[in-house]
Amino acid sequence: MDVFACAGCGTELTAPVSRVALPVHTHHGGWEELHPPLMEPATYAVDPQPTGPPWRLWKEVAADEAARQGVFAPVYSVSFGARNRIVIAPGDSRSLTLIPDKCEGYCQGVDGRAGPNLACEGCGRAVATRMDDCGMWQTVWLEPDAVVRRRSELSAGPPPDWDDLERAEHRVPPVEPDGSWSRRWEAALGVALAHLVAVTEDRPVNLPVGPVAELLGHAVGRYLPAGPGARSVGLAGPGIRLPRPRPDVLLVPRHPLTGAPWRPPGDEAAVVPLDSGVWAYLAHPGETSPMPATGVLPEGVLRDDYPLPPRPWYPLTPHRRAFEDTLVRLPAVRAPRLRRYRDAYCRAVSPASAG
Repeated sequence: MDVFACAGCGTELTAPVSRVALPVHTHHGGWEELHPPLMEPATYAVDPQPTGPPWRLWKEVAADEAARQGVFAPVYSVSFGARNRIVIAPGDSRSLTLIPDKCEGYCQGVDGRAGPNLACEGCGRAVATRMDDCGMWQTVWLEPDAVVRRRSELSAGPPPDWDDLERAEHRVPPVEPDGSWSRRWEAALGVALAHLVAVTEDRPVNLPVGPVAELLGHAVGRYLPAGPGARSVGLAGPGIRLPRPRPDVLLVPRHPLTGAPWRPPGDEAAVVPLDSGVWAYLAHPGETSPMPATGVLPEGVLRDDYPLPPRPWYPLTPHRRAFEDTLVRLPAVRAPRLRRYRDAYCRAVSPASAG
């Protein structure tokens, strides 16, 4: 395990934490909602992309300069914030105090718009940013140049690996207890769809029968065309046999520690990475169907689970910003066919077209 300390005075700023993969839903929540902490207790992750202020408008940034920031298609603004910021759960922070004049937010919390808003209690140096406003997962972001990482005397056991995906507790159900779709699923679907559009170059696809088609079919039908010459899509990953004949595109999990997509040994297959918890549910759902059943029970069969558990009344819909932000960060979007796809998508979702 690791402990992060102030680079200026050495004050410990976190409890002992172990590194895990950056959640795919990190920057994508539900608007006007209070969210729980992004990270599980005693864990941390690192975001390799530039995040946060300062921001520069796209028209002020050259295309090659934006590409160096990881953005390959026009957007409203480009982040020139720090890379490799460290995110922890707020409950794992220590010896930090809010900087009152940097606590701006929209309505329900602080959003970090003015930069670091947490100072080290030991020396007063600005070292981190608390974010918990509406639409944001509760987080504390440590600035990479303001902290140092130390090894903790505590041991966390072996790091997470592919075997963890087979544990029942790793699976993320698509439906919340209140009957709404999981925000994590919505974001994960948006990210996966961007990769699917890129790897298929905006061509039709056929999904495998079962949970994948039931849960993802509506969204795929909205974001990709129908027609002949469809590419086949299959679920693949550790612990399950690769479908035969092998599909053209494989839905695979991200490694729970590194975030890298799983690949078949010695195979250069086209892959679409999924949130590991979402993939684990699709691979091992633990139930016959994640969607409400239709029809009635046979005559004479009684059931005792009334009322039925709540279910969403509309199909699973991808998080729009998760889709857009992922697509512009894929170098493939610079290809003419995908650039035309994105231009048409932007026109379709613009306020003018919506009106």
